[in-house]
Amino acid sequence: MNRRIEVTGNNGTVVFELNDSEAADDLWAQLPLNVAVENFSNNEKIFYPENDLHTSNTPLAEGGAGTLAYYMPWGNVVMFYGTFNPNSSLYGLGRAVRGADLISSFSGTLRIEKAE
Repeated sequence: MNRRIEVTGNNGTVVFELNDSEAADDLWAQLPLNVAVENFSNNEKIFYPENDLHTSNTPLAEGGAGTLAYYMPWGNVVMFYGTFNPNSSLYGLGRAVRGADLISSFSGTLRIEKAE
């Protein structure tokens, strides 16, 4: 099943396709969300879902720009707009299929909802 979410911010919409993991299921179940987006490091934007995501049967995040991931120790969702180093606490949720170039300029509040 192809589950896509739209992340809409001040400069447009990024569409992510979620994987078939438990963490992605948990995020999907919480939608729609309005969340504050924050800068972190020089390669990612983060936001906090309302509830923690369960990471059983969830792959570790791989790839670079356009990766959607969950950082378990802090409970935040990460949208990467640059390369990153994989680690054992960073779980993959999906990949951007449209608009990945917009991630770096997101600020303020994001609207996250299921794509039609």
